[in-house]
Amino acid sequence: MHFNRRYFFLGSLALGTGCMRPRSEISAHRVTIAKAFDYSVDLESIVRRILIDHQVSIAGKRVLLKPNLVEFSPDAPINTNPIFVSAVASAFHALGAASVRIAEGPGHRRMTLDMAEAAGYFNAVSRFENCFTDLNLDEVTRLKLHNPKSTLTELYLPNTLLAADLLVSLPKMKTHHWAGATLSMKNLFGVVPGSIYGWPKNVLHWAGIHESIADLHALFPRQFSLVDGIEGMEGNGPILGNRKAAGIIIGGSHPPSVDATCCHIMRIDPEKLRYLKLVKSDDRPYGESVRQIGETVSSVQTSFRLLPQLEHLRLNS
Repeated sequence: MHFNRRYFFLGSLALGTGCMRPRSEISAHRVTIAKAFDYSVDLESIVRRILIDHQVSIAGKRVLLKPNLVEFSPDAPINTNPIFVSAVASAFHALGAASVRIAEGPGHRRMTLDMAEAAGYFNAVSRFENCFTDLNLDEVTRLKLHNPKSTLTELYLPNTLLAADLLVSLPKMKTHHWAGATLSMKNLFGVVPGSIYGWPKNVLHWAGIHESIADLHALFPRQFSLVDGIEGMEGNGPILGNRKAAGIIIGGSHPPSVDATCCHIMRIDPEKLRYLKLVKSDDRPYGESVRQIGETVSSVQTSFRLLPQLEHLRLNS
């Protein structure tokens, strides 16, 4: 077939135009914002609808729920609420999961089951002890980190975690006195076993908090995040802050986008959080790379108080 110069020019132009897609046409990560005014509403139905909307593959899968369990406290909004965790477990069971386990490796305390009881997990979650794994004490496997952001080159991780088909991060929406905000990505610090890395897990801090968050995120491509924003914590989080009622649940399969959405709601600038910058895959701001489902950010936005030294993270517009 003969091509003249005109055809060559037009073909090259078409090829170049196809490769240079407008920013608006680049795929966006879907994140759901759902209202839930308190823990007495039908949380299971809300969570089930989020999972269906995101077409999460659940039937026949081994699901691991990772709440944020930090300190002994039945009242302060430190830990992921056990009623919320129970509702999430029921939703996954209803959608056909082969198994649903709850697992956590607290970084502050060694008596995990005592802490879970104090936080209300035994009362809220049916047969809690039978479906719970203490990740601090689990058998482990060594994983090499490829292209790490931190100074770590490998991590020993619990076998119960590695055997799961889907890791579901269930953080509490809180500010953090070092990281700025602790959400679904920071929640993964709890999968690193204290039996190896100690209490608290200072090895991750020495290797770089933000960089370690990015490394843990990269290890688990099959994730889903459901953030307990019904009651959050502001100020001196993640332990000593004050209750902040936000009345929402945030969900999605791309943890950076979920966390960026939470930040926008909390009036924290996600572009200023180092760990969110480390995991960016393109140069778009998070406001352009996320497609909201359900409620809009503006309809639920509520400013979370920050410590004075973190006010530079404030979202200004």
